Amino acid sequence: MNIAIQSNGLVLTESLRAYVYRRLETSLGWALTRRLAVWLSDINGPRGGRDKRCKIQISLDNGKTVVIEDTEEDMYAAIDRAAERADRALARQLSRSRAFTHDKVATLAPADDESDGKDDR
Repeated sequence: MNIAIQSNGLVLTESLRAYVYRRLETSLGWALTRRLAVWLSDINGPRGGRDKRCKIQISLDNGKTVVIEDTEEDMYAAIDRAAERADRALARQLSRSRAFTHDKVATLAPADDESDGKDDR
């Protein structure tokens, strides 16, 4: 899985980077061929509050993208929640885009028009 992580307004430590990789591998490991971009940001800076944002963008093979964004007080909680939501959204998007092949049922031979349904004995 190809994961690109960027941060804005906070220091991206090695433990935070490893946590993102581990969490996304757990949630989205079944989608191995996808490209993921993750943005981690601290909106309010040192003022605190519910301002840690995790944004996940999944690029699909058909050109569509799935974008999930979550904001929490704790960065790890924001990553967890965004990963769970990304898993559900990706599964939903892929189920919508699956090509269903329906074979037509062979039609029965047309009824004999000469027969009126009565026994001609």
